[in-house]
Amino acid sequence: MIARIGVRGALLVAVVATIGCDRVTKHIAAAALEGEPGRSYLADTIRLEYVENTGGFLSLGANLPSPARTALFTIGTGVMLLVLIGAAVRFRWHGWLLIGTSLVLAGGASNWVDRLVRGSVVDFMNIGVGPLRTGIFNVADMAIMGGVTVLLLAQRRQSHDARSSDERSGRLAQLHQTADERSR
Repeated sequence: MIARIGVRGALLVAVVATIGCDRVTKHIAAAALEGEPGRSYLADTIRLEYVENTGGFLSLGANLPSPARTALFTIGTGVMLLVLIGAAVRFRWHGWLLIGTSLVLAGGASNWVDRLVRGSVVDFMNIGVGPLRTGIFNVADMAIMGGVTVLLLAQRRQSHDARSSDERSGRLAQLHQTADERSR
């Protein structure tokens, strides 16, 4: 019980820290980059540029009418976050599944607050080499992508473990069948 509370407490601290880091970096980006030309570092590997993204990932949906954007990105995201929290509690997610979900929730909640308060999300980072570049993103987006990666790896591991278990069960059944045939 104490270990479970410790893990949940650590996850709560990680979620709050992720949201806090995202909020602080967005504030700094707004103060230092808004209205200024973009900045480039490490031979143009990292670019910092202030953008208010009214759309979703990679500005998808930014051209939708304002009521549609509000419904999709503010109301829809809020409902999705609540459903995700409900599923994690209801199905008692643990381990990597809970860690990945917590990262997605932290990033999603921080971006959701931006949409609720501002109607847009502050993005300011871009990474790339030569013509191969990411879209402009923020710390919350990194948490979301990290969480999705953890969830995919956890799913892959779970599928692999299930296959291995099925194979072991199959081999065990074969051994029992062979032993039964020999004993006759």
